[in-house]
Amino acid sequence: MNARRRLIMMGALILPLAGCAGLQNPFQTPHVNITSFSVAQGNAGMAPVFNIGIQVVNPNSIGLNLRGMSYAVEIEGYRILSGATPDLPSVPGYGSADFVIKASPDLLGSARLLTDLFTGQRDSFSYTFRARLDAGSVVPFINVEETGRFSFAATR
Repeated sequence: MNARRRLIMMGALILPLAGCAGLQNPFQTPHVNITSFSVAQGNAGMAPVFNIGIQVVNPNSIGLNLRGMSYAVEIEGYRILSGATPDLPSVPGYGSADFVIKASPDLLGSARLLTDLFTGQRDSFSYTFRARLDAGSVVPFINVEETGRFSFAATR
C-alpha cells in the first residue's frame, strides 16, 4: 500500500509539469526597424535632440502592450545617442506599430568617435542600435539589437 501511495503521489507531481510543458508557446523576439532620423525642432537645451522613427514588428500571435523602452545608438563602438520613453503604443499580434522616440547625444562618446575619425580614414562605419522593451506580463523584457554599416562616401 505504501508503494501504491508513492506512485500516486509521483503521478500527481509529474502530471501538472507535463501539462505545463505542453502549453508553452515559443515566443519570437520582435523586430525593431529604424524608419527615420532627424534633428528635433525647438530644442530648449544646448545639445540637440534627435527624433528617431521606430517600427516594432510583432511576429507572435499575442499582442504586446509596451510599457516602456530604453535605447542607445553606437557608431564604431562609441555610444553617441541614448534615451528612454514610457510612451509607447500597443503592437498587435502579427502586426506592427510605428512611433517616434527622442534621443540625446552622449557628448563624451561623440567626442571619442570624432577623435577616432580624425586619426584614420574610413569609407564606412558600423552602427549598433540596442533597445530594451518592457512588454509587461507577456515577457518582462525584450532585448533587441540591430547592427549594420553605412557610408558617407559618394557612389561612383
